[in-house]
Amino acid sequence: MPAKIYFFEEEIDFKIKNKKNIRSWIQQTILAENHILKEINFIFCSDAYLLKINQDYLQHDTYTDIITFDNSETEKEIIGDIFISIERVSENAKIYGITMMQELNRIIIHGTLHLLGYKDKTAKNKKLMTDKENFYLLTLVSK
Repeated sequence: MPAKIYFFEEEIDFKIKNKKNIRSWIQQTILAENHILKEINFIFCSDAYLLKINQDYLQHDTYTDIITFDNSETEKEIIGDIFISIERVSENAKIYGITMMQELNRIIIHGTLHLLGYKDKTAKNKKLMTDKENFYLLTLVSK
């Protein structure tokens, strides 16, 4: 069964490259974490678009690079929407001295890990999530 991973754009002209590899990578990550992929929508958008989502749904009046909505009602099933600001990703890549694609891959796996139940609000949880991000980023690089 093909991975039900979709890519959309809102208020921005951006097309992700290597969709097949990205889909496979995400699917393998989900399987490695003992979950079942039902559907993930990645929505690439502008800062303004993501700010409005942050304000309307989370009551946060700040720019962010990613917002993940877990729509699953069944444990171990992955259904979600991941909104990613391409403007924030590009800016963060410059700050961190990495390529835009490296930062985008990090953000993609970050959102996927949120759907898998990982949190990043405490120092301990953030470290675990960063370790998982780094681990799964290496699995993408090795393909």
